This record gives sequence, structure tokens and C-alpha cells, in this order.
Amino acid sequence: MPARFIRLPLLFSLLLFCTQSLFAEAPLQIGDRRELFIDNGLVDKLSGQASIRLQHPTPQEVVFQFDQPWEGSSSGYHTIIQEGDLYRLYYRGSHIIVSEGKLNTGSHKNYYCYAESKDGIHWTRPELGLVEFKGSKKNNIILEGRGTHNFAPFKDENPNCKPEAKYKALAGIQHEGGLFAFQSADGIHWKQMQEKPVITKGAFDSQNLAFWDSDQNTYRTYFRTFTKGVTTAKKWKPEGDRAIRTATSDDFLNWKNEADLTYEDSPSEQLYTNQVKAYHRAPHLRIGFPARYIERGWSESMKALPDPERRKMRASSVERYGTAISEGLLMVSRDGVHFKRWNEAFLRPGIERTGTWQYGHQFIAEHVVETKSALRGAPDELSIYAAEDYWHGKGGSLRRYTLRLDGFTSVHASMKGGELLTKPIMFDGSKLSLNFATSAAGSIRVEIQTSEGKAIPGFTLAECAELFGDTVDRKVTWNQKADVGSLKGKPVRLRVQLKDADLYSFQFQK
Repeated sequence: MPARFIRLPLLFSLLLFCTQSLFAEAPLQIGDRRELFIDNGLVDKLSGQASIRLQHPTPQEVVFQFDQPWEGSSSGYHTIIQEGDLYRLYYRGSHIIVSEGKLNTGSHKNYYCYAESKDGIHWTRPELGLVEFKGSKKNNIILEGRGTHNFAPFKDENPNCKPEAKYKALAGIQHEGGLFAFQSADGIHWKQMQEKPVITKGAFDSQNLAFWDSDQNTYRTYFRTFTKGVTTAKKWKPEGDRAIRTATSDDFLNWKNEADLTYEDSPSEQLYTNQVKAYHRAPHLRIGFPARYIERGWSESMKALPDPERRKMRASSVERYGTAISEGLLMVSRDGVHFKRWNEAFLRPGIERTGTWQYGHQFIAEHVVETKSALRGAPDELSIYAAEDYWHGKGGSLRRYTLRLDGFTSVHASMKGGELLTKPIMFDGSKLSLNFATSAAGSIRVEIQTSEGKAIPGFTLAECAELFGDTVDRKVTWNQKADVGSLKGKPVRLRVQLKDADLYSFQFQK
């Protein structure tokens, strides 16, 4: 056979090898960061009975009643900031009066208020003496005037942040000119950073927030817009559905890179708030809790509410917002723009009772915080707060909900069993820790493979000790050894075998 024909198969094989190498998926560099199964970012394959399951918060106590004269029935747009053992609550004080099925703005203008807690459950209103209300400064009001519809503060984690701007906020609505930038040294005494607005094109009649994105080293904002918002000769005009836009900034004053959020496998829906923030245990994940706004008819229990005044209030909601109902969703992004949004409700309206299944219900507060568990000896848990009794009576309320740490979603498998295979990853650490829960009969085992899918001797399923229990931090061992340092910096995969178990997160710890 001529030599040129012998060389052709060799050439073809070489081309095939180069093509496969070119398009092979590069390993994900996860270092020693915590990874959650809140999207498909690390998942290559789920088999058997394994699937990613959406979890739901557990309702706890009402922690705050908005019953002071300057607060009222439409107190909302809550923000909670945790600093060690101090919790700060910011909220709008406003009151809607319902009269003959109609709404008006009530007995006073908007104010922004401040409360504190040592445990996230019991709150006090410090008497600040800053703003006068009906002839007295004996109140917890921190702000009046511009921006008090939707003031959204945060503690600036930028290492180059100046002391006088340790706390920052965006606030404002369209008829005020847009979003304005505020700063504070102590989180209580605030002033504008400049007189003119920093963002002018948008709707803004929602909780428009910002934070320091440590993963991308930039300030990032998320604000209300509409899917067909247009700029006319005079002003920005909203059209279409309520939507969310993001932008970034180097100095909090000049914003750029504006982009409408995009979603993976989610329909176009009316999203009222966004509540996006970098998750403190995994800052590369930006987790949001948007409020879904839906037009629905009355339920039978709403029609049968015994109190005529309550029925009248419900009727006013229908007149003002159609047959509007709201609930909390969950979404996550690794780049800040493209989100995985769970189409099923994260925080449903819940059992039908007075003050629920209406507009404004389950608007989730900005920021998830850690609180102590009520179970003695149990680890900390996540607390999420949401509004109730919006527009009802003298004032609404704020209810606390809890989740386990990292417990937004999990890889779940029934007793029949299932497996998770991750994409190739490269880690930096010496021990693999899991956050998981099983039944007494359930179990989890982990195998570490090469990027090509071959089990690595010493780290096979057969050599892995069976894990069972319910813990946020358990080390995986193989042959009674936990050290995985020999694989550090090498492309590997994790093969996880589950039986009647939930896996919430993992981390290669140093």
C-alpha cells in the first residue's frame, strides 16, 4: 500500500484528537469556595432517582408589627443587614387608607425607619431624635423627603471604601428624577453623595438595590424596569411587563454595562422586586428572591372573609391592582446577568387566612441572615423575612422564615437511589466537606474520578465510608483517611451516590 494511504488514517486520527481537545470542557476552577446545587453550573449528569429539588422556608414567628403612627399599613421594602451579633432593619413607614373601595396615601408622607436586634427575632426602635413627626422627634425615623419610597441600604465591603461612606444606598422614583446615591458613616445619619440622580432611565417604583460584588470587584445594582421601556422626548416611559435590569460601577456614581436580566428556561413574568445579593457563604453566587406578581381571581376563602372592612380592603386591592396576588421566587446567577430562575414558588402565600393571598404578601426582605437555631446544640440557620397584612388595619407585619445553611435547593434521591456526576473541577484544599441530610436508613458515598471519568485508586466508592445523618459540615473519608491534598490542582470529577438523602453543598477545605 502506498505510504500516502497509510498516512491518511494517522492524519485523520490526529485531527480528531485535536478537535476533541479543542472542544473539551475546561475544568471549573473552584479553589476552596463553597458550591451549592442551586443551578446546573457544576452538574454533568443526574441518574437514577436523583434530581435537584427546590426547598421551601419554614414559617416562624411574626417578629415585627408596624403599629406606630409613622409606620402604618403599607410599611414595606424591608432591608436587613447583619453585623456580627447586631441586626439592622430598614423599612418604609407609610399608610394606605381604604375608604369606600378606594385608596389614598393616608395620614402622612413616607418616612424611612430603623430598628435593631441582637438575635434577629426581638427588635427595638431606638429613639433617634432625627426627624420630626407631628411635633415630636421621639421616633426611629432616619430619613424624610427624597428617596423614602424605596430606600435600600447596604454595608459596603469594598476594601477601598472611605469611612464616611461605610454604608451606601440607592433610592428614588421616576418623578423625583431617578435613583440617587446616598452614604453614611454609621448607617443612621445619611446624606446624598451628589445632587443629581445616578440612574435616570427606569421605572424604579420598587426596591432598587446595590452591593459591592467581591467576585467581580465592582459595585452592582439591580433596579426596576419594564420589558418595553422607551425614552420619549420628555421622559422614560414604561411599557410591557415589570422586569429587572442590572448595571455596574467603579465609584457608585457612574453606572455602566446596563443589561436586562436573562433567564434559563423561564417564561416572561411580572417580577416586582428582585432582592439579589451575593450569598455570604458563597459570594460568587448572586441569589435573588423576586416577587412574582400574578393576576388571579378571588379564592373562596377570600370571598367569605367575615369582617366587612377586610372584604372592603380586599376589594380595594382588586380595584387598584386587578386581582393581584404575589409570592416569592428563587433565582441565582454566576455572572450577574444570566439567571437560573426556579419557576415553582419558593415562598408560597401559604394557608389561607386574613392578610394573605393578596398584593404585597410575601414580598421578601433584602438580605438573608444567619440566626441561632431554636434547637439546642443545632448549628445556625438562615432567616428570611417577608411581609404580611399589607394594607390591612392599622399596620402590617413582618414574619420570619428559616432554612438550614445553604438549604435553598438540594440534590435529592429517594430510597431507590440515584447518582450525581459533576463536571470536571480543580480544587485547592485538603479535605472534602459535605452539607447533607439522610434518613436513618439513607446514605451518601463519594468517589473522586479523573476528568475522563475513571475512578482514582484510594478514592473509589468501595473505599468511601458511608455517610449518614444530618449535618452542615461532615468530612468524607476513604479507608479512614480524609486527606485529598494529593489531588489538589488536578482536574477531577465527583461521583456522588445518594439513597434517601439530600446534598446541599460541598467545599474542599484547607
